[in-house]
Formats: sequence, C-alpha cells, structure tokens
Amino acid sequence: MIKKALILFVIFSLIACHSTQTVVRTTKKVTVAPRKTVTHIPKNNPENTSSNKPRTTETMESTSKTVVYTEVVNDYILKYKDIAMNNMRKNGIPASIILAQGILESGAGKGNLALIANNHFGIKCHENWTGETVNYDDDAAQECFRKYNDPAESYSDHASFLTSRKRYANLFELPKGDYAAWAKGLKADGYATDPKYPDKLITYIERYNLHQYDAQVLGIEFKPIEKKEILIVSSEDRSLYEVQKGDTLYSISKKFNLTIEELMKKNNLSDNALALGQKLKVN
Repeated sequence: MIKKALILFVIFSLIACHSTQTVVRTTKKVTVAPRKTVTHIPKNNPENTSSNKPRTTETMESTSKTVVYTEVVNDYILKYKDIAMNNMRKNGIPASIILAQGILESGAGKGNLALIANNHFGIKCHENWTGETVNYDDDAAQECFRKYNDPAESYSDHASFLTSRKRYANLFELPKGDYAAWAKGLKADGYATDPKYPDKLITYIERYNLHQYDAQVLGIEFKPIEKKEILIVSSEDRSLYEVQKGDTLYSISKKFNLTIEELMKKNNLSDNALALGQKLKVN
C-alpha cells in the first residue's frame, strides 16, 4: 500500500514538472520621437503678411470730423466716378470737382450726414427744398439738412444746386478741364467759408488723379500727377484750429467732439468772444 502511494506521488510530480513553464518578462525599450510644435497664425493676422506697413489715414472736415483709410477713399472714387462723369456730360461740372467735393464733404461716405441722410455734399435745406430733411448740429445746433433716398440722388441734387443758382453762373464760363479755377470759384461764390477749401479740393484731385475722369469726358490726354501728401492731416492741423468767419464756441466744440466748457478750459477763455484767425487748442 505504501509502495502504491509512493508510485502515485512520483507520477503526479513528473506531470507537474512538465506542465509548469518558466515565463520570462522582457521590457522593450520604446523610443518616442519628439512632437513637432506647430504654430497656427490666422490669415488675417498682420504678422502673417509679407508687408506690415501702417495703413495711411486721412482726416476730412465733413459735417463731422471723419478719419478714414486711403483704401476707403479709393473705393469711394470707384463707386461714384461714373455718376460724376455722367453729371459732367449733362451739366458741365468737372467730374474731378464733383468727386473731390463728395470725398471732402461726406468723409468719403463715412461722415455722419452721409450715413444718416445720404447727403454727400453738405447741402442744407434752404427755402425751396420740399423733400425729406434731417436736423444735425453743424455751424449751429440742429440745422436743417436735405435727406435723400440714396447717394445718387444727392449727386443729382448737387448738380441742380450749382446749375440753378445765379451765384454760381460764372463757374460755367470756366474751362471744363481747369479744376483749379473751379475749386477757387466755388470758394469765391460762397459754397464754403473755409479759406483752405480750394486747396483741399485741389489736393484730393491731384493725390488721387481725379482729373483723369475729366480727360475721359473731354476726350483729351490725361497727364497723371505725382501723388502728394494730404495737407489737412498733420498733427499741427489737428491740435490747433483757426477760427473762421461764422464760427462759434458751440460749432467748434461740436466739430471736435468737445464740450464748450472743455474748449474754454483748454484755451483759458473767460467768455464766448472769438476773433477771426484766432488759434484754439482742440486736442
């Protein structure tokens, strides 16, 4: 019996030895490549452009002091040049003068009066106006200005305004290609009180070569002029204002977004009296 038990023990031991396997665990070394850092720059980020030049701005003395980029002026010209040329053909007003006045008076379409009333030439109501109107602070508080359905209507009314008034009759005796004479004539006939008005118009015409549209209508050779810097955007012009005929503290304060009290304090004024040609700090 003991023998039998011993034999069985030996048999079971042999079976256990054959069925047991040694498991060897190996550690495989894995090399991880470093991750690349990718920086995404938005397409409209100025740093993503080959040229990061500052954008040129223009300050325009419309019914509101308007600051626009040069490309805004170029877009304005492209949008209204055909209307200006058509008006030149029909009414004899140089297209260059029409566009220059539109740019200056409306702030290239971005001035307040252009936005709220489609009025691109700063034309006030006057007695014979029967259309829509809008009240707006200009030389005095809440003055009456003409309101149009669209800018094209404003351009048409501008032509009618000049052709229907005797005070502007002498303009139409001037050569159609002489934009400088027209600019000076507009000032002499009372279209604007600003003594620099002709210079501003001429500067815009020559900077943007607006007289090319006169040449197209007249069928004459166009001679481009080398671009000049705008005369009205220097820091000196914006920090000092020369009092013009008809100016009041109220009209000047509105033009430069100041209160009358702020304007008086900047200039140590004790009353509302102003002198023609007086220089006032406005910045």
